Amino acid sequence: MELTLNVQGMSCGNCKQAVQGALKNLDGIASVEVHLDSGKVDVSFDEDTVSTEEVKEAIEEQGYDVTN
Repeated sequence: MELTLNVQGMSCGNCKQAVQGALKNLDGIASVEVHLDSGKVDVSFDEDTVSTEEVKEAIEEQGYDVTN
């Protein structure tokens, strides 16, 4: 499944690393692309292994707000 999330609070390379790192630690994540300029995160994942809610929670645990 492919998902694009709107994430507020990302502003720098460390933000990008934090989000990518948190998501890549989840089982079932195929790819993560963080777009700082637009505040979006594209995630490809196996929905049989990890849920959309778990993806959002992993980002929120890093201190960012997911708005969709």
